[in-house]
Amino acid sequence: MKHFLCFLFQAWNPPGSCEFSRETSRFLRDYALWEINAFLWISLITITCFLAHKLFKLFKLWNQGSKIPGPPSPSFYGHFSTLSKQNLTELLSDSHGEYGSIVKLWLSPKQLLVSIKEPEVIREMLWKAKDKLPLTGKAFDLAFGQSTLFASSFDKVEKRRESLASELNVKLLDRTNLIPTRAVDRIVSELHQNMPTGRVDCRMVSQHMAFTVLGATIFGDTFLAWSKATVYEELLMMVAKDACFWASYSVTPFWERGFWRYRRLCTKLKCLTQDLVQQCSKNYKFNGHLNVRDEPYGNIMGMLFHGCLTMGSLISNMLMMFATHPELQHKIHSEIIVAWKGSEDKDQPIAEKMPLLLATIYESARVMPAGPLLQRCSLQHDLRLKSGVIVPAGAIVVVPMQLVQTDDSSWGNDATKFNPYRFLSKTEKIPASLNVDTSIAGHAEELKDQRESSFVLNDPNENASFLPFGAGTRSCVCQKFAIQGIATLFASLLEQYEVRLNPGSKTNSKLSLTDSISQDFLCSEIVFVRTNRKS
Repeated sequence: MKHFLCFLFQAWNPPGSCEFSRETSRFLRDYALWEINAFLWISLITITCFLAHKLFKLFKLWNQGSKIPGPPSPSFYGHFSTLSKQNLTELLSDSHGEYGSIVKLWLSPKQLLVSIKEPEVIREMLWKAKDKLPLTGKAFDLAFGQSTLFASSFDKVEKRRESLASELNVKLLDRTNLIPTRAVDRIVSELHQNMPTGRVDCRMVSQHMAFTVLGATIFGDTFLAWSKATVYEELLMMVAKDACFWASYSVTPFWERGFWRYRRLCTKLKCLTQDLVQQCSKNYKFNGHLNVRDEPYGNIMGMLFHGCLTMGSLISNMLMMFATHPELQHKIHSEIIVAWKGSEDKDQPIAEKMPLLLATIYESARVMPAGPLLQRCSLQHDLRLKSGVIVPAGAIVVVPMQLVQTDDSSWGNDATKFNPYRFLSKTEKIPASLNVDTSIAGHAEELKDQRESSFVLNDPNENASFLPFGAGTRSCVCQKFAIQGIATLFASLLEQYEVRLNPGSKTNSKLSLTDSISQDFLCSEIVFVRTNRKS
């Protein structure tokens, strides 16, 4: 460009002209200033448009949020200071009681939380709000790598979710034994080895049970023979624990030494996953549910963590329920024995023959959900509900699980009590006074002989307030797998062991709503005692 301009000036000015160099320098200087000014103006206009767009979205959020009922913000920074002093579930409970079934909370000037308690509105929202929080997807990506199952945007995970659901459901129907027998044998054997120590932490042993069951089901017998399984479990939980903290940074914290230590742990976890997949590829007798050879490592690690979190929580709830309700445990043991005796092959799935055990699983998931909130959002579009409420795009939409699943209007006057019989119906006419076990609900005489009456399991999803596995477009695709797997695990476990509270434990009363949200309740120590009952 410069040479071209010089050529033009040479054409205008004779060679040797004294004015040529000065004119050329002046023109080039003016041209450079013009270019710089143009660049600065373009940059200023671009930044202004960007900020104006952000400001427009913020004012739109404030305008739409103001139309949703809810408590006024105590300060410009929203309810953040209030949440540090009061439990979120308690705050939502108070807000719903005062403002109705749909309420808002401002978490910050640009972050709106909308809580929904009405079951029918919840179902509608869960079908329309297809995305998960961006922080959730960012945390999964940071910890486990790119995933086609756990991304925030529903469009990125829809196809893989459909294929996974189809794959699991087909194999669940075709497979003779849901959980490899060796997996249950491994768990029972480890319990037997640990019994000399006297007691185990309920939460830790539940997590290990879930991890063993998932690993053996996905990877087959190769997982049970893998020498690095214990290290892998510890590393998986360690990486997942810190994922949200590092993902909360708006800019990747390259300057933090702790971040690079965390990244090394993530790399080590990925290498162990790769090693496990390679071991499966070498094993010609591989009999897992999924073809892990073609599955992205991010999906595998994400499924193991998410499964450990949800199944481990439910197993922990079950163990504590059995420990605090020995009468129920005895009845389920009898049901298991009858189911085994009625089965010609012990490798055949028998979960459907144990309605009381399945009902106990459902009731445990209802009374003590895995998390306090079921979270969704719509990243691109406003959420328009039939009630007329418009939830702005990007707002956090939550369902307070504890409130919804223990609401009297949906579950009756005993909603806060643990009563698995609410999911059962009798198939024969017997006195209504025998319809409920007094050791559990305390409303009638104890059944003299449970085997004389036959129960039928009701579909828990008929109640719109039953949401331990979510609902709608982002519901858990492995719900059937989790329920059947846990039932199979407890069928084998309770056949050989009786679950009791550690004699020194403070948890010695029947479960109430307060107990269900108590961390001490879930962290209690339990004891597995070999049963004297003969099968």
